[in-house]
This record gives sequence, structure tokens and C-alpha cells, in this order.
Amino acid sequence: QAQLVEFGGGSVQAGGSLRLSCAASGYTFSTYAMGWFRQAPGKERVFVAAINWSGGSTYYLDSVKGRFTISRDNAKNTVYLEMNSLQPEDTAVYYCAATRQIYNLRTTKTYDYWGQGTQVTVSS
Repeated sequence: QAQLVEFGGGSVQAGGSLRLSCAASGYTFSTYAMGWFRQAPGKERVFVAAINWSGGSTYYLDSVKGRFTISRDNAKNTVYLEMNSLQPEDTAVYYCAATRQIYNLRTTKTYDYWGQGTQVTVSS
């Protein structure tokens, strides 16, 4: 049974940094693309970043480009989201997700498995 578990959320001040991790199990991690999404209170879940199965291609929401970095370690079945220069508008629950698809990685419907989410709160 596939399982994704996120770690690393927390509360920081604006300008601070956090590193999220997502540990995967129950499926062949190295054959799945991975994504990070976030959902603020009262809003839809939106794409933040994605990485293909090998780590050779990455994709970002425009507003996080240059601040966030997605990476993966296939030997550890883990995907990461390094978040720098955090702003209050980055406050949300962050979810990792996995998909066998290679296209449409910015779309929630593409993904097969989801984690339970981790809260990130950025204060001004």
C-alpha cells in the first residue's frame, strides 16, 4: 500500500527558511514523478513544484521560482522542498504527491498518491 509522509513543517518569520521532506513507501518510488502542492485556508489546493522520476526535470509555480527548490533522493525514497525567503503568502498546508504520469504535473488530478500534509506558517 502506497504511503507518503511529510516532515519539516513549522512556523517561521518572513525571510526564513524551511526544508520539507516526504518519505515514500509501498511503491517503486524511482518510477514516479513527485509534486508538492499547498492549500491555504478557504482556497483550492495549488501546484508548487514537481520533479520527474530521475530528478532531471523540475517545474515551479512562478511565485516560488528562485526561492524554492525541489529535489529527490531515489536511494532514500524521499523528495524534498527547500524553501527560502519565505513570505506570509506561503502559509499553507503543504502536500506531497506521486504520479506515474510524465505530463500535466501541475494538475492535482494527475497524481495517484497523496500525503497527509504538513503545516507551514510564515509570520510577518
